[in-house]
Amino acid sequence: MRWLIAALIASTGMLAASALSETVRIAAEDDWAPYSSIKADKSGPEGFAVDIVREAFKTQGVDVEFVAVPFARCLHYAETGVTAGCFNATIIEGNRDTFHWHPTPLFSEELAIFSHAQAGESAVTMADLEGRTVGYTLGYTYPTELMEDPKITRFATTSDDQLIQMVAARRVDFVLLNEMPGYLRISRIPGAAGKVRKVGTISMDGFWIAFSKAHPDGERLSATFEAGLQSLKNSGRYAELEAGFRGKLGL
Repeated sequence: MRWLIAALIASTGMLAASALSETVRIAAEDDWAPYSSIKADKSGPEGFAVDIVREAFKTQGVDVEFVAVPFARCLHYAETGVTAGCFNATIIEGNRDTFHWHPTPLFSEELAIFSHAQAGESAVTMADLEGRTVGYTLGYTYPTELMEDPKITRFATTSDDQLIQMVAARRVDFVLLNEMPGYLRISRIPGAAGKVRKVGTISMDGFWIAFSKAHPDGERLSATFEAGLQSLKNSGRYAELEAGFRGKLGL
């Protein structure tokens, strides 16, 4: 009889825990390896940011249902409340008041300037882009002053792959790529390795989940995620995930 009572208590406890569990829908960009990109089998996203988001929410008893989509759609889903949030977003003047932002970024990554390897450029800064042709990717966020500078001739493409192909063919002077994702793409595009190299830096940027102001739980989940992110950092788990991530890339 005692074992039956114990089993009933355990079963009741599991049902209560299940009833209290929460699942949140978060949009993740599908083409930004090694941070967030769609798996080869299309079953969902993978990458360092995906692992951080999943594990940070898990520390707070929240499960995540990821929706892997192109970044522009990712932001649109968050802005309209289709999902509770979108990552990986940077904070600029144009979106600062559009979303709820947790205080601590997921990670930081350099926005770099790349040119043709034989161009002879070095130590290029944002000021050096004036009077030159610069490629960028539609739907991504860049510094407002760069995008509004009338002295910079900008060319838009639909993907970072196209940017690399453009500068490799010397159709533009420079392209803007985040450093680590840029190097990965260059290594994978036939003929690009050895033709494209980093020549300067725009900024070192933080990346966040942009939590929706249109979603009823956006603000609350922003605070929940921040608590989870701090839990990962304080426990040492964040450092473990980062070390594993860098190890896979040979860094």
